[in-house]
Amino acid sequence: MGATKTYPGGVHALRGVDLTVVSGELLAIVGPSGSGKSTMLNIIGTLDRPTTGTVRVAGHDVNTLSDAQLSALRARHIGFVFQHFHLSPGRDAVDNVADGLLYAGVGPRERRARARAALERVRIGHRLDHRPHELSGGEKQRVAIARALIGEPELLLADEPTGALDSASGQLVLELLRELNAAGTTVCVITHDHEIADALPRRVRFRDGEVVADSGPATPDTATREVRS
Repeated sequence: MGATKTYPGGVHALRGVDLTVVSGELLAIVGPSGSGKSTMLNIIGTLDRPTTGTVRVAGHDVNTLSDAQLSALRARHIGFVFQHFHLSPGRDAVDNVADGLLYAGVGPRERRARARAALERVRIGHRLDHRPHELSGGEKQRVAIARALIGEPELLLADEPTGALDSASGQLVLELLRELNAAGTTVCVITHDHEIADALPRRVRFRDGEVVADSGPATPDTATREVRS
């Protein structure tokens, strides 16, 4: 609560943000470039720490954890999907997804089996042995989503997941995110696109490092885990 983030030179990326994400939500954090939404993603995802304020993820106060403990927290609870996929060019879809379990103590055979199942889940089981240069933009994003899901995270953070896609591929990706949410995953989409944001149950609008509008939690289930900042 009351999260701030100030960078060298006096750049205030976040200014006292109060935000609670309830388990099971599907929401958009929306705002123009420079509004603070990407900084908010890094804070929620424990990739960065607030300058001041309290951030709690899955019941843990981020400020009290070591870097190793934060890495473990991310591995157990959080999956990431980025606009530009971040796939390894020399590895096929199965290996790219299996790499999501590389540090989870899972053997190679089990990693690949889980990777194939994750790719089937995002409806790209027909492209298992294809490398990134052989895939369309939408297919690459589905591989990236499968990689994020292989560790069965409770929270999926999707940063501009349709930004590099044509409209048809973007719609498919949004449909997949809705399906994942319906199956129980908390999904937070970070976007500058108000049309995408308006199609989701909750919209949190950022401007100049502050929340300027919040349509409110889309689920009454407050007894389960929350992400707070």
